[in-house]
Amino acid sequence: MTNAGEASPDSQREAPAAVIARERVQVVDARNRPCGSAWRAEMRRYRFWHRATYIVVRNRRGELCVQHRTLTKEAFPGGLDLAAGGVVGAGEAVHVSARRELAEELGIRAVALRHCLEFRYDEDGYRIFGSVYCVEWDGPLSLQAEEVTSVAWMSPRRALELAGVTPDTRLALELLLEREGDN
Repeated sequence: MTNAGEASPDSQREAPAAVIARERVQVVDARNRPCGSAWRAEMRRYRFWHRATYIVVRNRRGELCVQHRTLTKEAFPGGLDLAAGGVVGAGEAVHVSARRELAEELGIRAVALRHCLEFRYDEDGYRIFGSVYCVEWDGPLSLQAEEVTSVAWMSPRRALELAGVTPDTRLALELLLEREGDN
């Protein structure tokens, strides 16, 4: 407890600086046709259209793996992701990116990915062509410390009710559930 007029230690702490990976990403035009590459920071700054993968991970009970993002993520720090995934690298095939992201973030390897749908996200400066994949997983997870602080398993409907969900993964899951007939 602090006295009136005193700053608490928590209020003096600054949020960690966002880390933008120094990597080249695939840039596409407004029709999702490849048109070059850019550094990730340039893609964010100039709001280039790009591709991203979304891997919805569910266990045998149908529960969704919800990830809590680290505070150093450049986009939506501290948010909740309803899918694993990320930006597609320059020259990288989308399905290869999906496998890579799933292995990096959650340690899930050698599992069949099912392509489910494509969508377009153009909100708040993010211009994404998303590819959604699904995977069933009941094994152990190995979280990437730079990106994921923790995970929780819950019903997809409950996950959609959470505050702080990243808007692109929310849209990806909503479209998937709609396609699966879970209205």
